[in-house]
Amino acid sequence: MHIDKNKKLDDITEQVMYKQKNNWITIMNKQDHRFPTIDNTCFGGSFMQYNPSSIFIPEDFNSDEILMINTAKEFSKKEVLPNSIELEKQSDGLMPNILKKAGQLGFCGLDTPEEYSGLGLSKTLSARILEHLSLDASFSVTIGISGGISQIGPILFGTQHQKEKYLHKLASGEWIGAYALSEPESGSDALSISTTAKKINNKYILNGTKMWISNAKWADFFVVFAKLEDIGFTAFLIEKDTPGLSISREEHKMGLKGSSTARLLLDMVSIPEENLLYIPGKGHHVAFNALNMGRFKLGAMSLGPARESIFQAVEYALDRKQFGKSISEFKLIRKKFSDIAARFFAAESTLYRTGSLIDASFHYYHQKDEDSIQANRKSAEEFAIECSASKIFCTEAEGFIIDECLQVYGGYGFTEEFPLARHYRDCRVSRIYEGTNEINRMFLSSRIFKSIKEGKLQKNTTDDSFISSLLNEALKKADQNNDYHIASVSNLAMLHYADQSTRIRAARTGEIGHMLYETFASWAEIQALNDFQFISEKKVLLPSRKNHSDHLSDHIYQTRGPL
Repeated sequence: MHIDKNKKLDDITEQVMYKQKNNWITIMNKQDHRFPTIDNTCFGGSFMQYNPSSIFIPEDFNSDEILMINTAKEFSKKEVLPNSIELEKQSDGLMPNILKKAGQLGFCGLDTPEEYSGLGLSKTLSARILEHLSLDASFSVTIGISGGISQIGPILFGTQHQKEKYLHKLASGEWIGAYALSEPESGSDALSISTTAKKINNKYILNGTKMWISNAKWADFFVVFAKLEDIGFTAFLIEKDTPGLSISREEHKMGLKGSSTARLLLDMVSIPEENLLYIPGKGHHVAFNALNMGRFKLGAMSLGPARESIFQAVEYALDRKQFGKSISEFKLIRKKFSDIAARFFAAESTLYRTGSLIDASFHYYHQKDEDSIQANRKSAEEFAIECSASKIFCTEAEGFIIDECLQVYGGYGFTEEFPLARHYRDCRVSRIYEGTNEINRMFLSSRIFKSIKEGKLQKNTTDDSFISSLLNEALKKADQNNDYHIASVSNLAMLHYADQSTRIRAARTGEIGHMLYETFASWAEIQALNDFQFISEKKVLLPSRKNHSDHLSDHIYQTRGPL
């Protein structure tokens, strides 16, 4: 089926929906040849032990998948970015209306199974679509919460009744969802929440305050976590019109001004017994596995604004003249774009490799385990190390890229006249939510050491690079009671994962891919050596790397963006 790319977005909606209804992409329901098979060489953290011959890379998306990706890009360019200023003002009804339009194209139900009005796409493809829906971060967080983390709990752990009741409305964009975990005194330490739940007859009564709740003002549906008396951490599903539930004023934020962020107040909120999600006292399974998937998706949400910033900075550099020539010709500007392109290439390589691993995990456990909920839990947990590594790496790459793009603008970048100021304000929170990057570093190392203790991983890593050799020695010397050592091990593991992913992708993408890898590696190896020296005083010589700034900057000027 051919779709004319020159048609208006509204004109192709019907064609896209036709293909959706006719099961045009079913990667999540069958094993695609491009995705790895879970076995004794492919499991959570296995990148430390094995060097795969191939991984999924963005160039592997097929023509039908690229069609959806391009539709998402067109939606962002035509429906979202022209409204960025009004979105920041939170013009009445604007964000919910745009979200409804996204829902008509299926973008609010990318991961939602088809039987509940979703597209049922692979995690890899849904992340790529979300990346291109994230050119404006305020819209990104709104659709990312409603179409993602607010639905993950019911999708993975919900009863048939809960799925039927809520997922159709959320996936279609008719309803907006929210996820209420954080509290004024409970941020990264999620299990220390003070919101309480008490069972009286066949009802649950909830009391407490939730903070930093994205979509709060617009949400029709909340996944809420509370401590159930004598049982513990438990998840509940609550509708907005439930008596006793109220929303306080909007937070005055530095960025993401177009998104809604407010406190959720629960005062004797009474909900039916059927709205308890999963098992009483097992809400941490819901919360942490939603966060695993959310961290992976946040990587995609970070690449979107980074991609848009690169496009804008390149256009500006080519147009702006100083000292009688385009600033794009200055060596230091060319070096910036070379470094930007390399970091983006590495972040992409890391993220989409992770997506393919998660897809493989869901396929494997659903074939192996007849209990679908337990299969979902195991699938979402398997690659938690890779999800945290991707979250840290992509959000920090986003911060670096946008900062350098703003620098290209000089003084103009510091004004609200140009969109880089908005991207700069918006991107800062990426390193804070879904678990701060510091907490993710602590989690990453603890998971690695736990896997080593259980015999799932070994202290001897695959010696396939300079960074892996540093990680190998650091694992043997690190003091697990020393926070600096723990953070350094996490950094080395993350850099090894990114380096390995980028190198494997480079081998398949020709000369430009090789130059991008060399440029990335020259930075990553310095970072790895610094972290290694926190653990060991051993002197190590860095590998020599070539400078590819001129070739890479020419490439990015021609393409107006990354590879």
